[in-house]
Amino acid sequence: MSNDFGSDFITVSDEDGNDFVLEHVDTIEVDNTYYLAFLPTDMDEEDDEYGLIILKAVDEDGEEILVSIDDDSLLDDLCERFIERMVEED
Repeated sequence: MSNDFGSDFITVSDEDGNDFVLEHVDTIEVDNTYYLAFLPTDMDEEDDEYGLIILKAVDEDGEEILVSIDDDSLLDDLCERFIERMVEED
C-alpha cells in the first residue's frame, strides 16, 4: 500500500448518516497492516486532547477501505505510537 493516500482530508459517515471531515496526519505499518491517524477538522487548536481517530486500511474486493478498530488494546497501542511520533515531530 502506498503512503500517498491523495488528499489530506477525507469525509466519513457515522452509523446515523452524519458526515465528518477528517485530516490525515500520519500512517504507520504494524505486522503488514496500515493504520492511519486522523484529526477532526472541527477540533479547536487549543484542545489539550489529541482527539486522534485511528482507522485500519483493509482490502475489500480489490478496493482499499478504512475501517474502525474494535480491539481496545491494539487501539491504545496505536494511539501511543502515533502520539509519540507527533511529539517527536514538534
